[in-house]
Amino acid sequence: MDKKLTIGISACVLGEKVRYDTGHKRSHFCTEELSEFANFKAFCPEVAIGLPIPRPTIRQIIRDNIITVSRPDGSGDVTEQLTAYGKQVAGQISHLSGFIFCAKSPSCGMERVKVHHHHGKGSDSNGIGFFAREVMKANPLLPAEENGRLNDAVIRENFITRVFTYQKWLELKESGLTKHKLIQFHSQQKYLVMSHHIESYRQLGKLLARADIDINEQSDLYISGLMAALKNKASRKSHTNTLHHLQGYFKKQLDAAKRDELTNEIAAYRKGLSPLLVPLTLIKHYLIEFPNEYLAQQAYLNPHPQELRLRYGY
Repeated sequence: MDKKLTIGISACVLGEKVRYDTGHKRSHFCTEELSEFANFKAFCPEVAIGLPIPRPTIRQIIRDNIITVSRPDGSGDVTEQLTAYGKQVAGQISHLSGFIFCAKSPSCGMERVKVHHHHGKGSDSNGIGFFAREVMKANPLLPAEENGRLNDAVIRENFITRVFTYQKWLELKESGLTKHKLIQFHSQQKYLVMSHHIESYRQLGKLLARADIDINEQSDLYISGLMAALKNKASRKSHTNTLHHLQGYFKKQLDAAKRDELTNEIAAYRKGLSPLLVPLTLIKHYLIEFPNEYLAQQAYLNPHPQELRLRYGY
């Protein structure tokens, strides 16, 4: 990539001591690993609307089917302020490649935020942070994830794949979209899409074959379909299917021993005996030995920097 990613992030996840108790929720992955490839734009909605550090806790409270954000006793309602700030930020982040929110926060949680009953008895974990909701609603294509979920290897890899893919799309748009560029972009993403959602692989190909819509409508439909497809987490089964497709490019070049070696490594991955990195490394080795321009440009082989080590553990 020509430049670093720009990722929005809850300030406490970046290590800033902005929480109600002057603490933080620093993410080692974000600050020590992802930071090599990304610049972060930090947001703390509570501080932005004027709440002090330290400060009384706030929570989501439901009364008469209306959810508000205030102190536990109902005082200090900041619902309108958080919503307004969320809308303000949401309209200013079209350049971002992704957003990392703080889990369970009444302002930044993406899901499963506690919503307390106004009488103080019990709660339901079905809320969405008021700031996060506005950001996601206004930017539905923007890859978003919570700090806690990034500890899961599959979720982490999925999110980072979407972030780097979306950054490539932003750069493509900035260069000026044409029919040729769109088709070329898709040709690079084909096997990445296949590994996530086979039906989207077929539908996106059909979309680009259409001649009855202009480039603006076509590109909007395409990126919506692409980002939706990548939200599906790739499985061992879907990766195995994709690996076999890639293997097919070498059927005339490999001798029997090499074909068997690759087949066995793919099978070992499918059975959970080795990580995805093993058959991929072998395919990349054969690609050097037997160059194929089309295959070499596939984002599936390198959807994100190897230094992030995202394909080592599964």
